[in-house]
Parts: sequence; structure tokens; C-alpha cells
Amino acid sequence: MADYLSNIEELVDKDKTIIDIWGLRRPKYEKKYETSVIRVISQFGVKANTMTYTKGKYFGNAYEPYIIAFFIGLYSNKRLPLSEERDDLKDCGYSIEKWGDNKVGDFRKKYSGLRSYIFIALVAKTDIDWIAVDKGDIKVSIAVTALINTMEEYANYGFAVMEEKLRENSSYFYSHRAFLDMFLQLTKKEFNFDDETESPEEL
Repeated sequence: MADYLSNIEELVDKDKTIIDIWGLRRPKYEKKYETSVIRVISQFGVKANTMTYTKGKYFGNAYEPYIIAFFIGLYSNKRLPLSEERDDLKDCGYSIEKWGDNKVGDFRKKYSGLRSYIFIALVAKTDIDWIAVDKGDIKVSIAVTALINTMEEYANYGFAVMEEKLRENSSYFYSHRAFLDMFLQLTKKEFNFDDETESPEEL
């Protein structure tokens, strides 16, 4: 780990931006979710075919369910620390900068925009003095590690939610609307227009 952090500092000297340095990392997830979630909803190394798609396996590599898990945690505004045991953890297999770059037929496109949205969310949600980072008082490696930690904890919560959904209903994600409905529920705000005592200012 020390050597890896040292390499990050060397990259900073080569005019790499912090988002470039962040993009070199491979965030981790708890191995238990590989069986209970990732392999259930993704092909995970298996060549895509009509049958896998009809069975709800719309995702390919592990980082695709990981992205969904991250956004579930983000929109729920809930984080869950990962296991402290290294043997319980596994990385996504590809660095963030490579997410979406391995195109499979017409089913996958580059995720450059999506990666930017994730980075912006992480900067907003990570408790770190960015002015101090800019001034060099806090090392870029420390800032990047903090961003990855935020990302991993949001994703970890998201995986826990997805696992629970599958535990309650093993075919939950077979529906084309499954993830859409989840995010609509997370972003939904109820407005009771029948209640005349409720003013817009009170909503």
C-alpha cells in the first residue's frame, strides 16, 4: 500500500488531476455480495446472450452492479463501512478510468460522463479540506483514499439493500422496471394537494 501511495504522489508531479488519480483506483466490495448479488444480476465474465438478458442479467462486469449499488447508497444518503478483514474484500477488476471502456457489441458505451458524476458526488460528500489539498497541505493520496472510502461505503450499503431485495424475492430484478422503481422511490417526494392546510412553504 505504501508503494502504491508513493506512486500516486509521483503521478501528481506529472500534472495529473485528482480525478485522473482517483480514476486509477479499483474500489473494493465485500466478497459475500459476489454470490448473493453480483452473479445473480450480471453475466460476470460469461458471454452475453439472449437467455441471460431474459433472466435479468443485464450487467456484465462487477463494476456495473457496483455503480448501481453506489447510487442506491448515495440517494439513500446511507453509508456502511466495509469489513476490516482484507480476506473479505475484493476489487472490481478494473480501475475506475476503464469502466465502460470494454465494449461488448452494442450493449455498452464508455462511462466518461457517469464517472464524472460519481466523482462530483464524492467530492461533495467527502469530509476533507479541499483548499488544504489544493495548497499541498494535505497529500493528494490521502484525499483520493478518502474519496474511495466514501464510494465504498455508499456501495456497501447499496449492496446490502440489493441483497435484501433478492432475499425477499429471488426474481425481484428480473423486472425491466426494478432499478427504475427503486430510484423513483428514493427520489420521490409526496405532495398532498387535497390538504388545504398544507402550504407550498411547508412542503
